[in-house]
Amino acid sequence: MLNNDRLLVQILLLALLGACLWVMAPFVSALFWSAVLAFASWPLMRVLTRWLKGNATLAATLLTLVWMVLVAVPLVWLGFNIADYIREANALVHNIQVDGMPPPPDWLGQVPMIGGWLLDFWQRVGEQGSALFATARPYFGQVGNWLLVRSARIGSGMLELALSLVLVFFFYRDGPHLAAFVRNVLYRLIGERVDHYLELVAGTVQRVVNGVIGTAAAQALLAYIGFTIAGVPGALVLGMLTFACSFLMVPPLIWGPAVAWLFWQGDYGMAIFLGIWGMFVISGVDNVLKPYLISRGGNLPLVVVLLGIFGGVLAFGFMGLFLGPTLLAVAYSLLGDWVIKEVPGATVKGAAAVSSEKHNP
Repeated sequence: MLNNDRLLVQILLLALLGACLWVMAPFVSALFWSAVLAFASWPLMRVLTRWLKGNATLAATLLTLVWMVLVAVPLVWLGFNIADYIREANALVHNIQVDGMPPPPDWLGQVPMIGGWLLDFWQRVGEQGSALFATARPYFGQVGNWLLVRSARIGSGMLELALSLVLVFFFYRDGPHLAAFVRNVLYRLIGERVDHYLELVAGTVQRVVNGVIGTAAAQALLAYIGFTIAGVPGALVLGMLTFACSFLMVPPLIWGPAVAWLFWQGDYGMAIFLGIWGMFVISGVDNVLKPYLISRGGNLPLVVVLLGIFGGVLAFGFMGLFLGPTLLAVAYSLLGDWVIKEVPGATVKGAAAVSSEKHNP
């Protein structure tokens, strides 16, 4: 009877846990990002709390307001600039429909292999602009629907971001209590090894944060410098867009069109400069800075972390930047512990320190 009662209690607890997860499911993404932001900026929280003589609530409030200003203001400003560019694009399309295409640039006919075809296409659009736009009008509707769907997703992403910035206050204020609660729960599950694995997870996340955000900031700064030297308008906006595209590891989406625009304007020297700058400096820094920042201060092989980042993004989306390497790091450490324990004389990089720590407490 006692065993039946215990089984019933366990079933009820599992049902309660499932119901709680169901309730929290819509907020998982916002909770995840607020937790990552709080963790990555926790040194700032400690310093600010010390300056405010231990007033954690006031420190959390001030730091949350700082993040809201740093994130919300640039996003609103970026939104207004994108709206201006959209209006200019609509005006350009309208002018082409009414007045036709402007004269083709001199270099267009000199493009190898396809220069003549490009000139013919340019003249045909200029002569039959209205007819071509009327033919393409049904496709504009499909493009509009696609943009509408993407806009809805961007809007939901903005709502999640706003919720994350609100939730980060509670992670700041109650961070030590939450950390103690998580540690106690994990202690019941895995015993004395809990501190090691918590340090492993924390170190992995911190290195990924440093590598991803540090590389994105460096690429944005270098892109801004390159755009400014080349005389590309909206250099600051393009630098911010480079920062965003760096998370997706596709900065050429920003500097590539800028190079094409410079060619369009006939500024070939600056176009070549920006192309070289983008290829070898903006995109090249990713191959140097990110591995250095990720591998700095860690015992895990760099390939484990990098595979975790790429595979995590493919499996979980943007959250996989942190989930992927964390899962692989924990699995790698668990396997290393098991091999060292079960196979005499075995050594596994990253687990050697664990083994010595186990045998020499």
